[in-house]
Amino acid sequence: MSGQKPVTPDAEGIAVAAKAAGKGKGLPPVHLWNPPFCGDLDIRITRDGSWHYLGTPFTRFELVKLFASILKLEEGKYYLVTPVEKVGITVEDAPFVAVDFDAAGQGRDQVITFTTNIGDTAAAGPEHVIRVERDTETGEPSPYVMIRAGLEALIDRKSFYRLAELGEHHGDWFGVWSGGTFFPLIPSAELDET
Repeated sequence: MSGQKPVTPDAEGIAVAAKAAGKGKGLPPVHLWNPPFCGDLDIRITRDGSWHYLGTPFTRFELVKLFASILKLEEGKYYLVTPVEKVGITVEDAPFVAVDFDAAGQGRDQVITFTTNIGDTAAAGPEHVIRVERDTETGEPSPYVMIRAGLEALIDRKSFYRLAELGEHHGDWFGVWSGGTFFPLIPSAELDET
């Protein structure tokens, strides 16, 4: 027996490993990493997109951006992953929030590019779908856009209202076009009722 205690994961250790792994250009290749699970960290991403460690909000945007770059979704659970360790974290809704978008073109040729709270961008289309879930009790919509590798952004309220302004009817749905794909937002019949 070596006498060494097992290492308990902590945010500082993950940050150091993430910095070392992310020295190249672009996002680290987390999809290629499959390290052993090392336990859960008390990191929580709230519905508004803010990150908390041990109940305290992160105050350094650079740290949030670093951790977001090593975020991975596997079988419905979120992890921070480095080449040597994987730790579970809690995500209340989606890990990102789409806080703005730009639209270029019109109709089927329109392209809507979302920007998240951490500065990622994604042009809605076949690989970056927009979807809307509705609360079964209140009917309130929760719109999302796929950002990368199964990680979605909740589209904030102001952006969703702006998105609806670009909408049109297509078949039985009211929605938006982006990247040659129509994304339904609400059944047309429900708009006729209001």
